[in-house]
Amino acid sequence: MSAVVQQALLDWALLVVGPLLAVHGLWTVLMAHDRMRCKNSLARMTRVAELTQRALVRPLPTDLGGLATAVRTRSASEGALVGGDLHDAVLLPSGPRLIVGDVTGHGLDAVRISAAVLAAFRHTAATEPDLVRLAHILDDRVRDDLGDEDFVTLLLADFVPGAVRLVNCGHPPPLLVGRRLEVLEPPCSSPPLGLSPTPSVQAVLLTPEQRMLLYTDGLTEARDAHGTLLALDRRVRAALSACTLDEALANLVDLVDHHAAAHDGDGHGDDLTLLLVQPTADLLTGPVLPVPKNEGAPSAPQGNLDRS
Repeated sequence: MSAVVQQALLDWALLVVGPLLAVHGLWTVLMAHDRMRCKNSLARMTRVAELTQRALVRPLPTDLGGLATAVRTRSASEGALVGGDLHDAVLLPSGPRLIVGDVTGHGLDAVRISAAVLAAFRHTAATEPDLVRLAHILDDRVRDDLGDEDFVTLLLADFVPGAVRLVNCGHPPPLLVGRRLEVLEPPCSSPPLGLSPTPSVQAVLLTPEQRMLLYTDGLTEARDAHGTLLALDRRVRAALSACTLDEALANLVDLVDHHAAAHDGDGHGDDLTLLLVQPTADLLTGPVLPVPKNEGAPSAPQGNLDRS
């Protein structure tokens, strides 16, 4: 092949390949820019989602009006801070008021309903003195957010000097931790929110030597490899009797994880919320309030099961 032909072919290749290389280079730069823009947009969206979730699960103070508190929460959804569980607290002139609830199902629908319940509680809890009326108000406020098969189990608790008043709408009953472990079954059961609840007040005596655990069914429905539920027995009492409330919840989470490890693997089968409280001397500075006639305050809580 002559030198003239070779030069002609080289010139042709440069004319054809050169623009292609330029286009490829430009395409590469544009794709890199687009990936960076998408990455930054995703980071901003992730940050907004994280801040939104943290607004739903705002931390409780370790001392709330003389009530020592510790909380552990986790979502069954990977990477999420919140799920269908909810909890919050307000401080009333009479003492702390707590809420713990569980929306049926998982995912974004459960988060949406959970947010609606919390919004209704935060709007009303500080101004409505009656727990039964508060439960009815919450039911009315969230009814339009519930689908045909949706419901919310709910536990409300008012801590006053020497006692706690509970309203339970289909929620797992609290645990009273003292010389023995007592399950505070409500004397009168009520359906959850969304299923025409019939709330009533249960009053329980509470001393500084006792602790109370409010929780969701991620605790009681934890199953081992054989499908056996976690028993509320002396192991749970031992875990909850640690020196500090934080240590107690860490022990209980370890107990749940060890029990459910073979069943759930590395994941978590359900949302879990644990709220452990203990009255301090500051909560006892006021007078012990009388129990109204429509309440009952037995010396030993009604319906308790001895799990010692």
